[in-house]
Amino acid sequence: MGGLIQQVLSDLLTRKLKDPRLEMIVITGVDVSPDLKQARVYFSRYGRPEEVRQSTEGLQKAAGFIKRELGARLQLRYVPELQFVHDASYEYGDRIESLLKTLQREGEE
Repeated sequence: MGGLIQQVLSDLLTRKLKDPRLEMIVITGVDVSPDLKQARVYFSRYGRPEEVRQSTEGLQKAAGFIKRELGARLQLRYVPELQFVHDASYEYGDRIESLLKTLQREGEE
């Protein structure tokens, strides 16, 4: 179920949601509770902390529309409550990669 929700959310972000705060967002995963009443949506967005906060607000503001679309597209009787969480793992990975490249350059000199 999480994978289906992730696909629909990704499609909505690219085609239906026109909020500028939601540009450059990538849905990285969705965890759905066993009873299907809660869904934690993980998203990644590069940028300053203020831009990430604005993206979170934009997603929360669009939650009603997103839930309606999820219900219609997936033909769900009950659509889970959505909680949006910033996933910083990509930024962390980029930071580690940058540090490793710096160490490699210093080792070559």
